[in-house]
Amino acid sequence: MASSTIQTVEPVIYRLKGEAKPEEITYGFLRDKIPAHCFDRSVIKSFAYLIRDIIYASALVWAALKIDLLPSTTHRVCAWIAYGFLQGCVGVGMWIIGHECGHGAFSAHPKLNDTVGWAIHSLLMVPYFSWKITHARHHRYHCHIEKDTVFVPAVEGNAQNKEPTMLKKLKEMVEETPFYNAVALLGHQIFGWQVYLMFNVSAGSKSLPEKPNSSQKLRTSHFAPLGSLFTSSQAPLIAITDLGLLIVGGSLYYLATQMGALKVVLLYVVPYFWVHHWLIAITYLHHTHPSVPHYDANAWTFVKGALSTVDRRFGFIGRHFFHEIIDYHVVHHLFPKIPFYHAEEATNAIVPYLGDQYHLDEGMFLKSFVDTFTTCKVVSDVNSDGVLHWKFPEDGSKKQN
Repeated sequence: MASSTIQTVEPVIYRLKGEAKPEEITYGFLRDKIPAHCFDRSVIKSFAYLIRDIIYASALVWAALKIDLLPSTTHRVCAWIAYGFLQGCVGVGMWIIGHECGHGAFSAHPKLNDTVGWAIHSLLMVPYFSWKITHARHHRYHCHIEKDTVFVPAVEGNAQNKEPTMLKKLKEMVEETPFYNAVALLGHQIFGWQVYLMFNVSAGSKSLPEKPNSSQKLRTSHFAPLGSLFTSSQAPLIAITDLGLLIVGGSLYYLATQMGALKVVLLYVVPYFWVHHWLIAITYLHHTHPSVPHYDANAWTFVKGALSTVDRRFGFIGRHFFHEIIDYHVVHHLFPKIPFYHAEEATNAIVPYLGDQYHLDEGMFLKSFVDTFTTCKVVSDVNSDGVLHWKFPEDGSKKQN
């Protein structure tokens, strides 16, 4: 059982503002509690954050190009390690601004949002329009056991009904061992983002826009304009996405011919993997917690799904470099067009009415990640109310808050 527990603000504070009953908490109810200016999107403020991050990234590259002047190998190795980590943190911030563009939270101008988002995400080798399309489905159907698009868990009954293969039997023998969990966690963090983009792994069984025909079943890539993830009308956007990636990929290849492949790996590839390590960890912990259930088609509603996300804390790095995306994700799932710089105020406005329906985990981020990854494997399908709780191997019980 995960050691981190969901914590909420002191109930007395809730009651001072009128804690609502669960049936009263609707989309309109919560929207009315948020100050109107929280929905305002400032082009100047959004660009200010973007320019700040670009300055950070440029300064780090400038400093990295001086690393070879350091006197010893030890100093150079330590400097490159520090550069990769710091540039990865800055890259996450830039990724989040691209994420804001995808939601229309960067500005009130759709074409500006898509232009900036395409440029930023392409620079980070992220397929902007294809991610934007599937990410919108994730927001629309969060915690729907069939239609959500990311980190949809296995359902116990479905897994048991499948004929066990030799590989599955072998996995069952070793999956509780520390070695297996360590290897699985490492693979999850290094390659999880790339595998998701290529094969749409972890998506629900009914998450595609339409049922794919036999020729499409293998084309679940975010890079395939005619694949099964997108409608025919969306194909040109996916082609534009691929063009952006080709431009950046070609530029990196050219730089490698000029300054050497190793230098490009150190300057770009290492921070790239740091960015997507944090991206996977943050997304996973926002949407996975031992006390937060999933829902079947009969029990699911948009508000239930949005409130099944988890706010967490990550200190200075989370608040400054990651633009508080870790700290205030619940309100983002409810109202994704609220820009990140208004998310704290918007969260504080609705939390007093949510009571136990607001989920905040203040445990150590990385420890919570390891604990959750090693315990949240499968949800139970035994409930007639359509609520699917996590099932834990040690006692077979469901953990409820």
